Amino acid sequence: MLLPLAAVNALETPVWAWGVFGFLVLSMLTLDLLILNRKAHVPSIREAAIWSAVWIGLALAFDVGVYHWKGAPAAKEFLAAYLLEKSLSVDNLFIFLVIFRYFRVPTVFQHRVLFWGILGALFLRAVMIGVGVQAIELFRPILFAFAGLLIYTGIKLFFSDEESHDPSKTWVYRFTKKYIPMTSAFHEDKFFVRQAARWVATPLFLVLLVVETTDLAFALDSIPACLAISQDLFVVYTSNIFAILGLRALFFLLAGMLSALRFLKPALSIVLVYIGLKMVLAELHKHYQIGWAFELPIDVSLGIIGGILGLSIAASLLFPTQPPKQGTPKIEPEESEADHEKQG
Repeated sequence: MLLPLAAVNALETPVWAWGVFGFLVLSMLTLDLLILNRKAHVPSIREAAIWSAVWIGLALAFDVGVYHWKGAPAAKEFLAAYLLEKSLSVDNLFIFLVIFRYFRVPTVFQHRVLFWGILGALFLRAVMIGVGVQAIELFRPILFAFAGLLIYTGIKLFFSDEESHDPSKTWVYRFTKKYIPMTSAFHEDKFFVRQAARWVATPLFLVLLVVETTDLAFALDSIPACLAISQDLFVVYTSNIFAILGLRALFFLLAGMLSALRFLKPALSIVLVYIGLKMVLAELHKHYQIGWAFELPIDVSLGIIGGILGLSIAASLLFPTQPPKQGTPKIEPEESEADHEKQG
């Protein structure tokens, strides 16, 4: 069986705790999809700000519940994992913005793509976190592999350029274009339409698949980072889900400001490298009794992570990117394959 030990880890948490979490998430998603967003529309800055505040407030309130139920250490682990995942999600919004621009997705339809993408992430994150916990319990030295992955990702992130991301070079794009019948234009906010007595996909479905697989790739980095903070499946999963549930509102709130957060990416690089090194030192200290190794308390790690991210945001606001000088030629984006298809 694939996840027996992870299942035991999950069963150590009472059913009522999972029930409370599930009720909160399903209630909020139902309110979002079936009541407040029944018709496709572009969320205003005010609406996006309110929803962002609601999701953040709900996560913090849940963490207060974790504090009273599981104690201060678990609550601090939840907060650290939530803060880390939230920050990584903000950086990932750059890629989502590039994807939407590439496919020329009308703003009014972007909310629907993000909503269904997050629903898929609820399941995929559960599987990946369960596999991660399983792997650690079966073969603890795999933590060193996770640490190496975090350090490598942190260094790679520092030198990466989101604008160079090309959705057409992803495997899911090539597979979908080759094997799934698809219309050449959007059909409102529909993923499938019926044409010539058969159902065919729309470009919006392709966008959804690209967003979903992109998030899956992000999770390969963020989940090991969260497992370095806590290996309590309940703490890791709930903090992950609360962080990504507010991603849609945050996207529309920050869509016009993402380029202003110029120091966030290097700050996240430093955080990932720090967590990777912390994981190695803690493991050497705890399980191998190496004399020079040590384990930092969760309070210190929470302060370091929060401090680095807070300083990056403050520095971005204090030292904004200089606008191009007057007379500088504007470079128009190249037409995407999606544009050619629509013209055809």
